[in-house]
Formats: sequence, C-alpha cells, structure tokens
Amino acid sequence: MKGRVAKAIEQGFEKFLWNSRFIVLLAVISSMISSVILFLVATIDVLELVSKVWKYMTLSGVERTLAVYEEFHGNVVGHIIGAIDDYLLATVLFIFALGLYELFISKIEEAEAESSTSSRILVIHSLDDLKDRLGKVVLMILVVTFFKNVIHTTFEGPLDILYLGIGILFVSLALYFTHKGGEAKGKGSDHG
Repeated sequence: MKGRVAKAIEQGFEKFLWNSRFIVLLAVISSMISSVILFLVATIDVLELVSKVWKYMTLSGVERTLAVYEEFHGNVVGHIIGAIDDYLLATVLFIFALGLYELFISKIEEAEAESSTSSRILVIHSLDDLKDRLGKVVLMILVVTFFKNVIHTTFEGPLDILYLGIGILFVSLALYFTHKGGEAKGKGSDHG
C-alpha cells in the first residue's frame, strides 16, 4: 500500500515537473512581441529617414556647403547603422523565441518540412545550436555597434587612430574565428 502511494506521488510530481516546462512560453511570447516591436520601430525610423533625405534632396535655396553635407551624411549613415542594429537585435529575439519553443515545448514541424528548401538557421535541435546562432548574431550586433561608435568619434591624435586600427583588428579576428569555427563544425558533421 505504501509503495503504491509513494509511486503515485512520484508520478504526480514528475508530471508536474514535466508540465512546468510550459512556463517557457512566457519567454517565447515576450521575445516574439519584443522582436515585432523592434522590427516596427526600425522600419519606422528608416521611413522617417527616407523623408528627411527626400527633403534634403528637393529643398532649393538651402546652401549646401561641405560642412552641411558632411553633417547630413554622418546623420544618415548613423541612422542606417542604428536601424541595422535594431534589426539584428530583433533577429536575436526571434531566433531565441523559436529556439526556446523547439527545445522546451515541441518541434516546429513547418520549419523541419521546409528546411530542405530554405535556410536552416531557424531549425534548432540543441542548446548548442541555439547558442551558436545567437552568438553569431550578437557578434554582428557588436560589430555594427563598434562602427556606429567609430563614426561619431573624433580623432585627436595618432594614438586614437592606432586604437581604431586595433579595434578593427579585433573585430576582424572575431569574424575570422567565428567563420573558421563554423567550417570546422561543418567538416565534423560531414564525416560523422
């Protein structure tokens, strides 16, 4: 009798533990909502930028000196890089949501069915897959942020330019090693 009661308690507790994985749906839904918000905000920013560029190009009577043009150009490039940054972050949230869902809730059958004809970036089979995909997009966000900050930097002396060169070298090395790591992983799966 005691054995049956203990077994029933154990099974009930295990069922509760297993079903508690659905709490992950909160993170999935929140990440998807955040992703959509960032996609919309970045798109609205780009549309506003198009309007500003149109006004700049069509306004007559405005003196277009080199200084005015350089300021306008810097603002446009900075704005575009900011939009790219927002789109990349939205992509991270999107991949994160899909990955969490696949890892904790259920495989997305539609993604599996279309994986032979479309990108496999959204097909997540393990935590390492999710980490790898997110890591690459986060690296791209860091690269974009680096260049966004460099655009607005003024160089006071030769040491500042050296720091810029070192920063670019580190970004290049990070991209190189990420690419090499992807190649090695691909070769390992070909033989296995």
